[in-house]
Amino acid sequence: MMEQFFTEQHIEQFIEREEQQGGKLLNLEPLLNAVDYDKIYESLVSSIMESSFGAMLLMMGGPEALAPLKEPFTEKMRVTLTEMVDSEVFKTALSHGLNAHKISVDIVDKIEAVIDKRLAELTPQMVKEMVQAIIHEHLGWLVVWGGVFGGILGALFAFA
Repeated sequence: MMEQFFTEQHIEQFIEREEQQGGKLLNLEPLLNAVDYDKIYESLVSSIMESSFGAMLLMMGGPEALAPLKEPFTEKMRVTLTEMVDSEVFKTALSHGLNAHKISVDIVDKIEAVIDKRLAELTPQMVKEMVQAIIHEHLGWLVVWGGVFGGILGALFAFA
C-alpha cells in the first residue's frame, strides 16, 4: 500500500500542486489578526524609555507624551505586516521554508506508523470479515451473475 499510494514522490507532487493552485495552503490572516499590536507598542515605548532618548522624553511628559501615537502606530504596524506577508519575497521565503520533500517524508512516516499500528491490532477474524465485506461490496455482482449464468448453463446441460 505504501509503495503504491503513499510514496514520497506522490505526496510531494500533491503538495506542490496545491501550492501552485492559488497558494491557499497556508492562510496567514488569522495569524496577523492574533498579533497583539498593543504589546508591540508597549515594547517600543519601553525601548525608547530605556534608551538615551528616555531622559529627553521624561522632560516632555514621559511615556504619556507618546500616547497619541499609539493608535496610528498599531494601525501602521498592522498594514505593514499585511503588506510584508503579501510580498513576493515573503512568499518565496515561505515556500523555501515549507519544503515539500521534507513534509512528504514526514507524512509518509506518519501514514506508515498508522498502518503498522492498525495491522498489529488486526486479528485473523477481523481480516476475514474485512475480506468478506470487500468481496460483498465490490464483487457482489459477480456472485449474482455467476449464479445466473451457472443456472442457465446447468439447465442447458441438463436438457442436452
